[in-house]
Amino acid sequence: MKPIVHSLLETDLYKFTMWQALLHRHPSTQTEYAFVCRNQPAYPLAELRADVERELDCLCALSFGEDEVAYLRGLRFIKSDFADFLTVFRFQRKFITVDTDGPTLLIRAKGPLVHVMGFEIYVLYIVNELYFRRFDQDAALLEARKRLAAKIELLRDFGTQAPSRHPFEFFDFGVRRRFSGAWQDEVVATLAREVPQYFKGTSNVYLAKKYDLVPIGTMAHEYLQAFQSFDVRLRDFQKAALEDWVQEYRGDLGTALTDVVGMDAFLADFDLYFAKLFDGLRHDSGDPVVWGEKALAHYVKLRLDAHTKRLVFSDGLDVPTALALYRHFADRTMTGFGIGTNLSNDTQFAPLNIVMKLMHCNGQPVAKLSDSAGKTLCTDTTFLAYLSQVFNHIPA
Repeated sequence: MKPIVHSLLETDLYKFTMWQALLHRHPSTQTEYAFVCRNQPAYPLAELRADVERELDCLCALSFGEDEVAYLRGLRFIKSDFADFLTVFRFQRKFITVDTDGPTLLIRAKGPLVHVMGFEIYVLYIVNELYFRRFDQDAALLEARKRLAAKIELLRDFGTQAPSRHPFEFFDFGVRRRFSGAWQDEVVATLAREVPQYFKGTSNVYLAKKYDLVPIGTMAHEYLQAFQSFDVRLRDFQKAALEDWVQEYRGDLGTALTDVVGMDAFLADFDLYFAKLFDGLRHDSGDPVVWGEKALAHYVKLRLDAHTKRLVFSDGLDVPTALALYRHFADRTMTGFGIGTNLSNDTQFAPLNIVMKLMHCNGQPVAKLSDSAGKTLCTDTTFLAYLSQVFNHIPA
């Protein structure tokens, strides 16, 4: 059977954008990432260990092809030295280990940030695809196609309604938790063909290249979390991360992630300077309506025209939820919707809720204080308590 990862381009765009920024500004950073399954799988993931080991061996034998690097060079925010770095880059097997603890699958990536941060997305879709291979493939795909057709029909019905001031636009964010690579490919191709007026891109860089779509993504939690370990006051880590981003991209990739220490603490740091420089904000935890109202109120307070800004929603969305949020906000600001699992893994079988998160950076713990219960992830309770105190964060 062919390896699951067949191209290093098949990962989320924000892995490349964060990678470039951190390579340029913090190249000596040391980190540790850990794999976690948040829900109960149908069978122990520990049974996948040997297969995961084999797939990681294959991953570490891959390199970027000339056409793939040329595609990245064509993105105006990718700098030539980073593209040159990718021409010689290979993942090092010594930086990632696989083990088991009873039924639990343990995967850790530990080493230089610029060598291990890229493992995350490949590990997640390797585990997903191996896991779902044990299910009835024909039955799953039959149901998945029926559900995809229903989504498309819903979008067509939506198109007959009176338009709002700003258009409805959504993107595929499904690479990490997909049923399989072949199914995500089919989903993206189908949406691009059937509803191009609404479907505007994918985070999967390989599929964006294949289907001439816009690759979507800016930053993830790990980027901001890493700054908790850098040579800045902990209270100032968000401002330092945003400033580095501005200096790296000079107006490109202007969507800021807001929930590393909660929306309220983020807005306290997101002053007029940053609010003018960033095009918009991304929601990834907490009540999306409450979050959006806080964002709009902040723009009003700063006397900025919210019609020039964009709110991007990406937390566990499906099409009906995205449409409901659009109707709530679309006459007041631009919106965007990143839909992941509900596009790439919507079958009769329950998806895995798996993540691979940054746990330590430069020898100290880092954490995300989520606005949603169950999303906070940190093994050091002392640091978690300290971080909560510094940002006056009340656990969800």
